[in-house]
Amino acid sequence: MTDETLMPGAEPFFFAGNDIGVLVCHGFTGTTQSMRYLGEQLHGAGYTVIGPRLKGHGQTPQAMARTTAQDWIDSVDEALAALRKSCSTIFMTGLSMGGTLTLYTAATHAGVIRGAIPINAVVQIGNPDMAGVAFGHGLPDTVPGIGSDIKKPGITEVAYREVPVPAFRQVYALAAVTHDLLPRVTCPTLVIQSREDHVVQPSNGPRIASGVGSKRVELLWLDDSYHVATLDNDKELIAREAIAFIRSIAGR
Repeated sequence: MTDETLMPGAEPFFFAGNDIGVLVCHGFTGTTQSMRYLGEQLHGAGYTVIGPRLKGHGQTPQAMARTTAQDWIDSVDEALAALRKSCSTIFMTGLSMGGTLTLYTAATHAGVIRGAIPINAVVQIGNPDMAGVAFGHGLPDTVPGIGSDIKKPGITEVAYREVPVPAFRQVYALAAVTHDLLPRVTCPTLVIQSREDHVVQPSNGPRIASGVGSKRVELLWLDDSYHVATLDNDKELIAREAIAFIRSIAGR
């Protein structure tokens, strides 16, 4: 596979619906495959849905190694601009780092994002092993991947099997910046967090819920899913709660 070739399932998607738009964002080393079911359910509720592919994802680890957190933010901003062309009311949701980007976008586009739904988002990594490779010398180009943390048997996430070491520095920076921006997230926020997560510490859920500046904050715990909850046993619950949350704000 070349840097220009997409992994099957990594294609960005756009589902035209009404004038309520939802931007759905995949996570670190993952692809749009992890968000397609949720996107389809949101579209089934009538909404216009866009699922961008973050730059450097869904290709090769080498392609990802050449990208930065700014590239990932720019990928989201481009999708947001495209969504605004046909939608007057915008919501955003995302998994893992996609949830981090959801919070970042809600903070930096506070006048645009009407509601945020971060799913197993990270604002404090708290992983000594990851920290150890972020700025070390003489390290390998890649380390084993973190994808497919899924409780449901037989389900596989389309994600890199190896993580480029330079990318760890970028995700640390994005998480830290987003953590400090939480008070600027003033839109209604539904924080969804798995109780058992082998990639992101579950303490991130309460940390986000207590840190955002919104007057309306809800924390939904998932009891039957691991990190990639949008492909796991609770995916239907996530879709139902996300749709109900959006309807409670948009009125439809």
